[in-house]
Amino acid sequence: VVPFLENVLRGRSVPRARLLEVARHYEKFGGVSPLNEQNRRLIAALKKELHDFGLPLPIYFGNRNWRPFLSEAVRQMKEDGVEKALAFVTSAYSSYSGCRQYREDIERARREVGPGAPQIDKLRVFFNHPGFVEPNIEAVESAYLRIPIERRESAPLLFCAHSLPVAMADGCRYERQLRETCKLVAGRADRGNWTLVFQSRSGSPEQPWLEPDIVDVLKELGSAGTTHAVVSPIGFTSDHMEILFDLDDEAAETAARCGIRLIRAATAGTHPRFVRMIRQLIEERLDPSSPRLAVGSMGPAPDACAPNCCPRS
Repeated sequence: VVPFLENVLRGRSVPRARLLEVARHYEKFGGVSPLNEQNRRLIAALKKELHDFGLPLPIYFGNRNWRPFLSEAVRQMKEDGVEKALAFVTSAYSSYSGCRQYREDIERARREVGPGAPQIDKLRVFFNHPGFVEPNIEAVESAYLRIPIERRESAPLLFCAHSLPVAMADGCRYERQLRETCKLVAGRADRGNWTLVFQSRSGSPEQPWLEPDIVDVLKELGSAGTTHAVVSPIGFTSDHMEILFDLDDEAAETAARCGIRLIRAATAGTHPRFVRMIRQLIEERLDPSSPRLAVGSMGPAPDACAPNCCPRS
């Protein structure tokens, strides 16, 4: 876990003590990130989806920070004779760390592999694609069914996403896209009492990050007499460590101390509608006549990002 976290935090001013503290979080869950296994399940579901719809494309798996590394996947593509590929990134929103950095990673891996590396085009962000929005609506509705009926109407809905430095967020559409997704999910789930909160901030405490933090909001709700709340991890696509520890452990403990029963909605994971969305994103790039699905007012995101979009700071 420690070498993995060193890769994650490379170039950031995170104290060594904080890195080791985060490593201990993983010890509570078998000492390994759950993300690889979650991605493998998604790949298996996508393989079946593509086969069933007559698109038996090979799928390669590459990570930014741990094995299998992206460069290993690109090298294997080259050896297999692949000349063009599409990249699906499990991040729904536009930001430096959620979009542009992955494009930089892809180009770095191609340079590392050298001549003959395939051309790789990233699929568009999908924050407002119905295949992402609908599983989250279903998850929120299911979470509210776990609240006693007499408490459901008053229970607030907290949409949670990874915080970013304000300087980074000001240069991208991350927060605007998040709020659009929240509005779409809350509207369809008929939940007017919702708030966008943030989690998992790191770095210098002097540096301003997106707020409010979920822990602070839970304390305020407890002081106001709230007894039940639902948290939807709208900023994530699967139950990796930021969900399992930061929400299911840390936030849940805070809520319990404040007298709140916190119910966490599911992520999109391998929901059939989410898997279908990936297939649809592939189809729209292979066939320009395919529909570019999006709900809400912002329309489908462009395929290609501007060279200077989503700066690091």
